[in-house]
Amino acid sequence: MADGSRHLADDGQHLADAQRAHWQSTYTAHPGMYGEAPSAPAVHAAAAFRAAGARDVLELGAGHGRDALHFAREGFTVRAADFSPVGLEQARAAARAQGVAERVTTTVHDVREPLPLPDASVDAVFAHMLLCMALSTKEIHALVDDVRRVLRPGGTFVYTVRHTGDAHYGAGTDHGDDIHEHGGFAVHFFSRALVDALADGWTLDEVHTFEEGELPRRLWRVTQTSPARPV
Repeated sequence: MADGSRHLADDGQHLADAQRAHWQSTYTAHPGMYGEAPSAPAVHAAAAFRAAGARDVLELGAGHGRDALHFAREGFTVRAADFSPVGLEQARAAARAQGVAERVTTTVHDVREPLPLPDASVDAVFAHMLLCMALSTKEIHALVDDVRRVLRPGGTFVYTVRHTGDAHYGAGTDHGDDIHEHGGFAVHFFSRALVDALADGWTLDEVHTFEEGELPRRLWRVTQTSPARPV
């Protein structure tokens, strides 16, 4: 059993390392690959964060910063985290060009590790397609638990994920645990049961279905609120 667990861990680390290298090379070859316009989920999240009275936002998986910069332009103080130094350097350059550098800080961070922030230190957290990267179910649960830790009581978490109704679900290389690799990108496709499990101990405000891109990718936008008091 121990050998089997070690084998699974080794496979997961190998996939994580390969995905990090793939994203690094992708950002290097295609600077600002998603353009300057914010994603639709980020536009929604900014409105939701403002309605909740948030002032500071943590974005996980910020990439080259198109959504982090939107939050900054909307008046939020933003910490942008990603495991790609190349992407974050592009984000910093764009922040300087747009005159919002004073509102944006960047942190190179792999979400498989605990978030480098104190408890109850941010008002809102945003993650566009970060949770559905090559993360195991166990790692996703640990990450969401850590998001709740760093959120202030009553804070808002908005995330998006591709789900099992997506056209690429089941295609390409099957890594197990609903993780499938297609075109060099590994995706953990979410079931509704996983969304509900991740909302345990939170208030699940919304699960919104939408599509993005040319395939199109099929996603859920999930909004949930941390408890008003620590639990």
